[in-house]
Amino acid sequence: MSNKVVIVGGTSGIGLATARRLAKNGAQVVIAGRNEERLTAALAELGPEVTGKVVDARNEGELAQLFSEVGPVDHVVVTVTGPSGTTPFRELRLDHLQTHVSGKLLPHVATIQAALPHLAPGGSITVVSAASAGGSMPTTAALAAVNAGVEAIVPVLAVELAPVRVNAVSPGVIDTEWWNFLPDDARAEVFAGIAAQTPVGRIGSADDIAQAIEFLVSNGFTTGIVVRVDGGARLGSPQ
Repeated sequence: MSNKVVIVGGTSGIGLATARRLAKNGAQVVIAGRNEERLTAALAELGPEVTGKVVDARNEGELAQLFSEVGPVDHVVVTVTGPSGTTPFRELRLDHLQTHVSGKLLPHVATIQAALPHLAPGGSITVVSAASAGGSMPTTAALAAVNAGVEAIVPVLAVELAPVRVNAVSPGVIDTEWWNFLPDDARAEVFAGIAAQTPVGRIGSADDIAQAIEFLVSNGFTTGIVVRVDGGARLGSPQ
């Protein structure tokens, strides 16, 4: 892969794993994230072939400057996540819901809009939602609403922006920093419980999702879909 790929949210977790995988396979990778310390650490790990910039994906001006500096780009990957944690619906405040919308859905939309003037006609956009979209787990209403919003725009944009391809990956429970809102012992207990109810018998890794993103970036005959990578969790407990 000799294409130029911009990964917004590429300094940690799924975004960093995707940068690692794509760069290893020959892509010219540019990563962006709002935390300078994380960006520096990510670039040190990925090596001199990968470049990056501090960008807050909630800021349209910073996104516009990023893509103006990068120039023509073949593929854009958006792995920006919103606030971590869950909230019972009876306790969900509208300002908290707005924080979720502002932290994930709006940055996805803003990144796509900023990238379009620079995106190759045969290129692609890949976004990351989550299994909460379409799920029924109590306390995840805010997450479900925002991730469903991310997924809902995929088929619309796949038609509206064609021949640019637009796809999404919907991860299940993945061992990333998103779960750091839980203490170590509580997180381990949650992971063990979910793994026991998942057909593959484990929690996902960031690289599991990066592999799916790599497929969507590289397969020129795939558009308008949501790839669910959840270890079969949606199927129910193994018998």
